[in-house]
Amino acid sequence: MKFTRRHFFATSTGALIPAAAPALLLGQEPGRPTFRVKVDMVVLSFTVTDSKGRYVNGLKPSDFRILEDGISQKVNTFAEGNKPPLQLLDDGSTKPMVTAQADPEKGGIATDAFVGTNVFVLFDTSNYMYRGFVYASDAIADFVRGLDRADSVAVYTFSRNLTRAASLSRDRNDVLQGLRTAVAGDDAALYNALLLSLRDAAKVPGRKVVIVFSNGPDSASMVAPDDVRAVAEDEGIPIYVISTSDVSRDPISTGVFRRLASRTGGKSFFAKTWQKQVEAFEAIREDLGNSYTVTYYPAPNPNDGFRKITVEIKSDVARKLRVSARPGYRPRTGI
Repeated sequence: MKFTRRHFFATSTGALIPAAAPALLLGQEPGRPTFRVKVDMVVLSFTVTDSKGRYVNGLKPSDFRILEDGISQKVNTFAEGNKPPLQLLDDGSTKPMVTAQADPEKGGIATDAFVGTNVFVLFDTSNYMYRGFVYASDAIADFVRGLDRADSVAVYTFSRNLTRAASLSRDRNDVLQGLRTAVAGDDAALYNALLLSLRDAAKVPGRKVVIVFSNGPDSASMVAPDDVRAVAEDEGIPIYVISTSDVSRDPISTGVFRRLASRTGGKSFFAKTWQKQVEAFEAIREDLGNSYTVTYYPAPNPNDGFRKITVEIKSDVARKLRVSARPGYRPRTGI
């Protein structure tokens, strides 16, 4: 039998139990297994810009409508930039979420996990980066120093293998110390490293992004870039790419980088010089600080495949505004 959300009811811990088997909860049949389904909360970040590309700030939850496959979604929380999130109540009003630490052993999530952004920087230290290695490291260091204090950041490096140089932290000194331990390697396995970075990021609650700083091309990966992109789409993790290579010199990598970014709600930059790299990092920092983030539990939807996400602005000026968000995701299935 294939179960859907309407076949289940929620327990106090948030787990979903088959509605046909309440006796299992009451312990009347202790010898039988309890079926549980994890219903994932969707974290969606997006930016709004005007016709001149300027960020539009100050919009309220009531200004937006979130749709999946045309089905309206009930938003749980709303945040602008790195401001504390607001909880949306049933009557349409909002209230600040109380910052508190949750007990991870009970499956809880700390509400302060939704304050700021979890930034994973993936630094290419392969032999392609020998010439600009020091300048690239400096550009990353400047970026880390300039992040909002609410943001957490991790630095991973890769050549053929991935190294977690600095774990996710708000302590900038620890992160920079880890960054400075990076050493140049050999061949580049970018997509292998990106997949592992996405898997790490997916374990962290709240908003997260992965920033790839690479010269390209990939010469040692075992996974395909489109498979990695699909993981990022489904996990809701935007990928920002800063490439130091010449756009025309490696059109294949250029196309892949652009597709990775656009399909996940991120952006791609091609910056050969140190100054251009600094500017690219600044543009990413501006994007993070001027974005909106909403969370919601998907409404019942028979589509087990790719679900299209649409963000609509409910105002007269909507025609003049542009929303940049990931196009959708594939829900997890199973019991």
